[in-house]
Amino acid sequence: MEKVRRKPRLKSGHWFVILALAPIIILYAVLRFIPIVQTMYISFFEWDLISAHKPFVWLDNFKELFSSDTFIQSIRNTSLIAFGVLIFSVPFAVIIAAMLDRGVRFKSWFESLYFLPYIMPMVPVAVAWRWILDSNHGLLNYFLSFFGVPAQAWLIDTNLAIFSVVMLTVWKMVGYNMIIFLVGMKGISKENYEAASIDGATGIKAFWHITLPLLKPITVFVSTVTLIQGYNVFSQVYILASDIQGAPGHLVRVLVYDMIESGFRFYKMGYAAAEAVILFLIVLVLTALQLMLLRDKKTSRKGMKR
Repeated sequence: MEKVRRKPRLKSGHWFVILALAPIIILYAVLRFIPIVQTMYISFFEWDLISAHKPFVWLDNFKELFSSDTFIQSIRNTSLIAFGVLIFSVPFAVIIAAMLDRGVRFKSWFESLYFLPYIMPMVPVAVAWRWILDSNHGLLNYFLSFFGVPAQAWLIDTNLAIFSVVMLTVWKMVGYNMIIFLVGMKGISKENYEAASIDGATGIKAFWHITLPLLKPITVFVSTVTLIQGYNVFSQVYILASDIQGAPGHLVRVLVYDMIESGFRFYKMGYAAAEAVILFLIVLVLTALQLMLLRDKKTSRKGMKR
């Protein structure tokens, strides 16, 4: 006679975990998932904060977005900032982590020094950087004058203002990325380096052929987080990139600022919701591409081992 298969039952320990996580999951759903669904719903309506009548317009908000020069400029500036932060922040973090992993003196002090900017609030940091980058009396231009570099309009020229935002964001995020990479380097077995040293791979060669390949999963995680934060940039742009008349955020217009202005200044909440959906899709696609890249590398490794 065939044995009757019994369905696996949850043990008491599993129920404890589920009940313990339930309040957090519910809170996360209320604060994250439900607002995302509501934003997608509002993006299909001509929704404002005044009138009770909110007609269904289907994709008209999205058509208006891509025909708007302001939105295209916001996407361009936001992408430049996000990928600029990614290009500078991740390599700097890897190099600093590699230097600290070799066992320098006062290592904990250096770790705290690099990580301190990340935990500092953005607004006072941006105000301090605004003084540093001032065209007339800023410390950066004063420092560059010793090398014969003329004073630069860091907060007046649009291209330099974008670079200034990238510079500030990299300075603030590199400590967090450095800590993540440092933890990953601690997890690499020393046997790998000992085996490589037998073949003559030491120093930079060992770092290039052992450390970096084994850090690829962490690199994908750090790159994803960096891109997400880069596309959500707002406070530093709002404070640093003011135009000549002092209007905040107008010199370097980014997507989050354009979204807030459309929704709460012009009361075009459906239009702003459509912008939020586009931002969500951009981040989702970039994250998916990085995860696919990591998966392809894993499958190729398995094929080589076979």
